[in-house]
This record gives sequence, structure tokens and C-alpha cells, in this order.
Amino acid sequence: MLSLVPFESTGNNIFNYLDNMERNFFGNFYSGQTHFRTDIEDAGDRYVLTAELPGYEKEDISVDVSEDMLTIKAEKHEERSEEDENRYVRKERRYGSLCRSFNVSGIDTEDICAEYKNGILTLEMPKTVPESPDVRKIEIQ
Repeated sequence: MLSLVPFESTGNNIFNYLDNMERNFFGNFYSGQTHFRTDIEDAGDRYVLTAELPGYEKEDISVDVSEDMLTIKAEKHEERSEEDENRYVRKERRYGSLCRSFNVSGIDTEDICAEYKNGILTLEMPKTVPESPDVRKIEIQ
């Protein structure tokens, strides 16, 4: 199912090449808004979507389906006090939210199962069975 490809392009084209070159030269300006990585496997009668969400608790993650759109959101809040500001020499861990959406037309959205274990979210998404049209024989006279 080609429509399960996320809405952001990650192909190797000249624009991505230039974006990566700019990021490598100037640094990643949008590093706090990175997306999470996913793999989508065609397992015959279903698709298996695996998403890397390390450092998140199960309660921080939501998976919603609205019409033909599946959205995965993960949100983490930073708790800090005034005295924490001067303690850090370097702080690279990010807090905030991540979100990705996928077109799930051709998926039986009622039977999607989700499991989160060791920083990996796994969605089992059964394919819909295409309805074959009723064939009616017409007698030729």
C-alpha cells in the first residue's frame, strides 16, 4: 500500500541534498522539532508500523484515527526549577512534542492493535479485503 507513506518526503532529491548540506554547515536549526523514525512492513494480510520513541512513557504517546488519517503523537514535558538553570554545563536532551500522520485508506482501522515496549511503538494494521463486485450473468437472446 503506497498510501501508507508518511506525508513528509525523505527521498534523495536535490532539495533534500541542499537542506542536509545547509544543516551540516550551519547546524540543525530545527533540532528541537525532529520527527521520529518509522519502518513499515508489508506482512501479507497486514502492515506493521514500527516507530522509535525512546525516552517516552506509554502515557506520553497517543495514536488517533480520524477518517483515513492515523496520527501518532508523543509529548514530553521538562520539569525544572530556578536552581537547575546554572547546574548544567551542556544540555542536549530535548523536550516537546513529536507528531506524524499516515494515510490509512485500505486499512481496517477498527482492528488496529498497538504495543509499546522498550521505546518501540508497534502498530499491527490489518488490510481491508477488497470487495469483489457482484457478477450477474445476463442471458443473451
